[in-house]
Order: sequence, then C-alpha cells, then structure tokens
Amino acid sequence: MDSAQAHQPTVVLVHGAFADAGSWSGVTELLLAAGVKVRAPANPLRGIASDAAYTASVVAAFDGPVLLVGHSYGGATITGAAAQAPNVVGLVFVNGFAPEEGEKLSDVEGTSRDSALAPALVQVPFPLGNGQLGVDLYVDPDQFHAIFGGDLPDAQSAVLGASQRPVAASAFDEPNGIAAWKTLPSWAVIATGDKAAGTDVTSMMANRAGADILELDGSHLIMVSQPQAVTDHILKALRAVS
Repeated sequence: MDSAQAHQPTVVLVHGAFADAGSWSGVTELLLAAGVKVRAPANPLRGIASDAAYTASVVAAFDGPVLLVGHSYGGATITGAAAQAPNVVGLVFVNGFAPEEGEKLSDVEGTSRDSALAPALVQVPFPLGNGQLGVDLYVDPDQFHAIFGGDLPDAQSAVLGASQRPVAASAFDEPNGIAAWKTLPSWAVIATGDKAAGTDVTSMMANRAGADILELDGSHLIMVSQPQAVTDHILKALRAVS
C-alpha cells in the first residue's frame, strides 16, 4: 500500500432493511479493484438508536478517516452513527433516508406518493427475550421484484426476496437522533423508479441535506443493478474528502 492509500478514508457500506451486506457485493468488488479500503458490516436492523450506535462502534475501530455510505434504512443508520464517530468525514446516501433529528421514518414514508412498500409488508412476531414479543417486518416475496428490484432479472429478485433480513417494526416509529448531514459533506444517488423508500422522499431528503446528487433511472436496488454508476459517485465523494 502506498502513502496515498494509507491516508485514504475507508469506505464503509451500510445496508438497509430487508437486505444484508451482500447487496453491496458489486460495489465492493469495484471499490477493491480501484484500490479502495472498504468494509461492508452487518446492520442489526433492530432500532434507529441501537443500529446507529453499533455502526458507530464499527467505525471507531478503524484507524483513520471513514466515508460512510448507506442504502435505504442504512441512510438513517449512518446519519446517527456519524454524529457519534468523529472520524467520519462524509456521507453518501444511496436511495437512502437522511432524516432530521426527531423525525420518524414512518411519518415521512406516510407522505410518499412513490412508495408502494406499506401494503407489501408482512408482520411476523419474534421473542424479545423478556417474555414479550416484538414484530419483524418482511416484504412479501411475491412483491419483492416489483417494489425493490424492477430493473433486475426476475430470478435475481426472487433470490433476494427469499434471503431478505427483517427489520424490527419499531425501528420505523423511533425518533431519529442528531442529523450528521448538517455538519458533514453529503452525496446522494437517487433512482427515479424507487418504489420502496420512494423517490420523492429520498430526493427531498437529499436536497434538504445539500447533497451532491446523481440521478439514475432504476429501482430501489440501484447499487445491485448499476454498481458502476453508484461506485463512480462514491469515488467522487472519496476524492473530495481525501
């Protein structure tokens, strides 16, 4: 590793709800090929505050600056995590939520005219370990392609729908913490056909954050369908903060 790479920020890719770190595999491969230090940790998907704190602890383990990248719910995660991790130097939202402090994702999503997610959600109870039950949310696998990956092959969407990780329903009703995008430079990739988070919501939030926006024709899983374009925007952000 040369001296430039040694001082280059680590790119940390944070996945969203109904997904895992594998959703970043195409972007991760391209970043590694470009000589970028990259990690794609698991997002617990248990709650805004706890997920942000966990991600902040992951970031704190890296020696040097970090560029945080969040997809969908992962955008809310990095928004809170960066406020707790002083080595974060920038934020990239990929069809990501960039909430204001105190804002609840359920309230914001309720305003979207582009999102078709709510009717496709399936509720499944899970034990909390204290004798009580929580509620996990899944996307109906039969609707996963139309809502999440309309620009992906049907077979690929079917695999992603079958292997999805649930998010605790309470996470969407939890007020968000400090909005790190108010003090950090931000970039955003917005897909015009996002029927999950909703293009109208992610676009509003990206503009509110003053992000450098790249708009692409595609689905909610734009980093899966167009990894090169998403990677190029991440590299643009990386050059700006390096």
